Amino acid sequence: MAITISGGVQLSGPVLLDSTGGSSPTPTPSGATNFGYTSGGKAPPWTNVATIDKFPFASDGNATDVGDLSGSRTYTAGQSSTDNGYVSGGALASYYAIIDKFPFASDDNATNVGNLTQARRGLAGQSSTDSGYTSGGSNPSISQYLDTIDKFPFASDGNATDVGDLTVARSYVSGQSSTISGYASGGEGGLNVIDKFPFASDANATDVGDPPSGRSNNAGQSSSANGYISGGYNASNASINNIEKFPFASDANATDVGDLTIARYLAAGQSSSASGYTSGGDSPFYNVIDKFPFASDANATDVGDLTQARSLVSGQQY
Repeated sequence: MAITISGGVQLSGPVLLDSTGGSSPTPTPSGATNFGYTSGGKAPPWTNVATIDKFPFASDGNATDVGDLSGSRTYTAGQSSTDNGYVSGGALASYYAIIDKFPFASDDNATNVGNLTQARRGLAGQSSTDSGYTSGGSNPSISQYLDTIDKFPFASDGNATDVGDLTVARSYVSGQSSTISGYASGGEGGLNVIDKFPFASDANATDVGDPPSGRSNNAGQSSSANGYISGGYNASNASINNIEKFPFASDANATDVGDLTIARYLAAGQSSSASGYTSGGDSPFYNVIDKFPFASDANATDVGDLTQARSLVSGQQY
């Protein structure tokens, strides 16, 4: 049995009871050992890009340019199946509902395979075994902040459906995924919130904890046991370097467990089976790829560079 978390980290093993009385696989990471991806964004001086970068998990190294999105856009969400990376929503001259897909097996451009229920930017991405999720965001023509949770299938190309709501409408939020639930943490309009929603059924989210620092424009990562929130803006709109961790096994607040090498916001988050990554970011534009361990609480180290310094990016992993 294999399951995908955090947009691409796969777990396999015998089934056991989880803290909610349901079943989930033993956390035996067997996937997401290959590559992290950083998609889209803005590069200096203020240029929109469609670039898809790929960097290795097996060794520390720089990223390579492996393809392009169907069009340049920013403020997107990232999702990952076992076979493909997805980039959803975003903005450029207008707001987009586009869902792009690119293959992991070969370096190639993305194709447009569906649409979200709402065009929006600043949304979070989550991934279950068989579906991608987008939560929150903003589109001033609809509302300053949105609470929508959309779901789209991995097995076939298709549009998303609206399956629930966050507890607080907000944008510039980060996403995390356990084997059974999606999480949306922080965000403008609801800074001190960690929301959780189930993958097994379509339902609204519940508020299960708080980050220790109110923040938005943060990146999200997931291990088999914990969700992570890295970087972002604090409530005073200053860049921060905090790495915070909250447990999947119980509903609880996040704790500060380390620092990025550089304080920054609007970066992408990626997750291997052993480490969290934060790539790119703003204040000003950065090309830094940071890595921090899941096995212990520690600061991040700079392990490589993207092909372009850029921000407003989304992350995927394989």
